[in-house]
Amino acid sequence: MKLSLVLFSVLLICTLFPLHDCDEQQQVREDQIVVVTVATKETDGFKRFMRSAKHFNYTVKVLGRGQKWKGGDYLSPGGGQRVRILKAALESMKDENKIIVFIDSYDAIFASGPKELLKKFVQAKHKVVFSSETLIWPDRHLEDKHPHVREGNRFLGSGGFIGYLPNIKEMVAEWAGDDGDSDQLFFTKIFINPEKRKSINITLDSKCRLFQNLHGALDEVVLKFEDRRVRARNLLYDTLPVIIHGNGPTKLQLNYLGNYIPNVWTFETGCTVCHDDLLPLRNLKENEYPLVVIGVFILQPTPFVTVFFERLLKLQYPKNRLKLFIFNKEPHHEREVSAFLQDHRSLYLDVKFIGPEEEMEDTVARNMAFDMCRKQKDCDYFFNLDIDVALKNENTLKILIEQNLPIVAPLLTRTGRLWSNFWGALSADGYYARAEDYVDLVQGRRVGIWNVPYITSVYLMKASLLRSEISDDDLFHSNFMDPDMAFCQHVRNKGVFMYVTNMDTFGRILSTENYQTSHLHNDLWQIFENPEDWRERYIHENYTHIMKGKPVETPCPDVYWFPVFTDIACNHLVEEMEHFGKWSGGGNVDTRIQGGYENVPTIDIHLNQVNFDKEWHQFLLEYIAPITEQMYPGYHTQAHFDLAFVVRYKPDEQPFLRPHHDASTFTINIALNQRGTDYEGGGCRFLRYDCSVEAPRKGWALMHPGRLTHYHEGLPTTAGVRYIAVSFVDP
Repeated sequence: MKLSLVLFSVLLICTLFPLHDCDEQQQVREDQIVVVTVATKETDGFKRFMRSAKHFNYTVKVLGRGQKWKGGDYLSPGGGQRVRILKAALESMKDENKIIVFIDSYDAIFASGPKELLKKFVQAKHKVVFSSETLIWPDRHLEDKHPHVREGNRFLGSGGFIGYLPNIKEMVAEWAGDDGDSDQLFFTKIFINPEKRKSINITLDSKCRLFQNLHGALDEVVLKFEDRRVRARNLLYDTLPVIIHGNGPTKLQLNYLGNYIPNVWTFETGCTVCHDDLLPLRNLKENEYPLVVIGVFILQPTPFVTVFFERLLKLQYPKNRLKLFIFNKEPHHEREVSAFLQDHRSLYLDVKFIGPEEEMEDTVARNMAFDMCRKQKDCDYFFNLDIDVALKNENTLKILIEQNLPIVAPLLTRTGRLWSNFWGALSADGYYARAEDYVDLVQGRRVGIWNVPYITSVYLMKASLLRSEISDDDLFHSNFMDPDMAFCQHVRNKGVFMYVTNMDTFGRILSTENYQTSHLHNDLWQIFENPEDWRERYIHENYTHIMKGKPVETPCPDVYWFPVFTDIACNHLVEEMEHFGKWSGGGNVDTRIQGGYENVPTIDIHLNQVNFDKEWHQFLLEYIAPITEQMYPGYHTQAHFDLAFVVRYKPDEQPFLRPHHDASTFTINIALNQRGTDYEGGGCRFLRYDCSVEAPRKGWALMHPGRLTHYHEGLPTTAGVRYIAVSFVDP
């Protein structure tokens, strides 16, 4: 019975297909396929092509290695050199059963294996099958001579074809052109000649079953995620092409598809190639580490510059293998840069510094930094680091080097925004366009290493590129683009891939919008624009313990004592007040307040006098209100305050404050300096409870009710100067 079923199946197949097709299906084997490509040098695109071929176990014969390319580029007709090289190579191939797949390798990838390719080729029922296109090129006058098709693309694409060796030999035998002549035009003229088309037995893959040319078809091609597999799907013809070709101006779209195909990233496995070809550093001695030139660029007033240099110092990399190139265009930051160089210059192998007095353009400075690495034979990498980069991961440089990629950037974003240091796609005019997977990459829902068209602010580049593919003296200047866009365009035009990795958490990009430079410590005003950086700089490291349930100290009844400010926050606030210098006289008449009369006056400066009232309100909302609601259950506050001010106590000015109630629902009193170091005496006494806090800790807040129960006084300061920040808070 089983034998009868088998015989019936064979009979049915041979009835449905012509005899020679049935014979071919039975006789053709996968090992007959030879992929042939011309690659005069190993570009990043070629390496990607070879990886995809290896993934599916294709046999690839590479022609033209080491030869000088004379065949033009994709922007103009050319490619004749490919045909000449192919023709010569085929002459030495004798096995007439071989099936030749000829394909561009710089801009193509395999999406499936030889078995599927062979099956679809046999089903085409021709000896040679060319890829097809929706657009005719390079001679539109030949349009009417192309055979009409009921469905599918009419025009031939020379970037990919498959066929039996004898037929392809016959086809290329006529080539007698120059290397710069058009291969597309050569093959097109053969195809539109009815006699030659019939003699060689040529057809087009009109529905993109074997080949998908992207030019003219971008809206038709999408990613198709299957079970642990990714394909490109042609929506127009509902086909799954075996080979994807980024012909013409579609290289970037192919790069996008190549981030997933073939099985580079799937939902089930994540990134499958991110740990391939790594360059481990862990077993190297310090003096064996690659030498890196770090280019630091300060182009505009930027917050947290001091923190930037602190993080630069903390990079986990031998400093005797680091050289610094520091370009500061901004006079406002001379103090921070000078302090860093004075204290730490000697730690590094070499330091070159260019200051604002030299009035150098940033494009010139960036080219000069590249030259510093390019011309020093011992330089292995260039690490670009703009001043607005908050690089929190101390191992960033090691991680990037170990990825062993030509150019790679750590993915950074601005806090709370989708703004990042890379673009996933470009618009037609070369500016930002939203890639389909951009949000998933930025938000970490897809993790891996991604080929992208644009990076900025922070990236690592192999020095060998500066001495080869991108050795131009000027990589940043353009009359139409920003320097970073011009640089990325240069890189793309040279066929060099740029990557961004979100395999680790690296840090963030600072916002420089609305950055004021009119104060002594301008970073204090950054609570809105850069809230995470503000918190790390100014909020006490133990503050979060309270929110996680750690008991708050209660030195007196209903008086809560907790850490809130760092020493730096305290110092900056005090120094800002003294820099402003307009302390009140301590009299009862006070035109700064409603009514103009202060019953219990202090020597102080109101925070609205230095335009810090909005920032202070945000601080109260973010960091004080949660503690208030935790300590006083059922009480909710919007942290509105009538008064917020910094008080100064001095023995010869105002040493103490007489007993009083505060005009508030509750009061916040933050110690801004340290007893025993900055002053003697001081403290706060609550008379009703006969309870005193006589040694306030710097950066710690006392929180207590104001109007009714907590009658209190400021104890005398006997030496030095004591500062406190006070807020009267109401719902």
